[in-house]
Amino acid sequence: MPAIQLTPAQRKDKRADAHHLNPVVMIGADGLTPAVSKEIDAALKAHGLIKVRVFSDDRAAREGMLQILADQLDAAPIQHIGKLLVLWRPMPEKEKTQREDAMPAPRVVKIVKFSKNGNGRPQIKKLNVLGNQRVAQGGELKRAKKRQTSVKKSTRD
Repeated sequence: MPAIQLTPAQRKDKRADAHHLNPVVMIGADGLTPAVSKEIDAALKAHGLIKVRVFSDDRAAREGMLQILADQLDAAPIQHIGKLLVLWRPMPEKEKTQREDAMPAPRVVKIVKFSKNGNGRPQIKKLNVLGNQRVAQGGELKRAKKRQTSVKKSTRD
């Protein structure tokens, strides 16, 4: 039996989520090889919920492949319909490496300036905004200023 057991309601939700997916891995004439298992494992790590297409006409072999994959990869078998197998495994949490002294990364901002008359095309300009900059109302970049404190507060301290 697979390591992950799902209730029928959870399985139904996963089937609905997998409906629009395309097969990520395809198992050919060689069957379930270690390379195919490795690819399916990588796809489960990246996507969590995947479809696998099996190009075999033997129904029992496809059902066996689904159980073997679920056992080997600690995944839950969601559905076996025709030549498609649907597998699910929770995605691992991604580690964030946050440096204390890191500045915010540059971001690209799209600025649209409409023409004065209604018939002209709008001008689209992409700007690279750094962490210490802001976009002013006219569409130009300005440096962010330090917050000004009152003179009275600075002399009081």
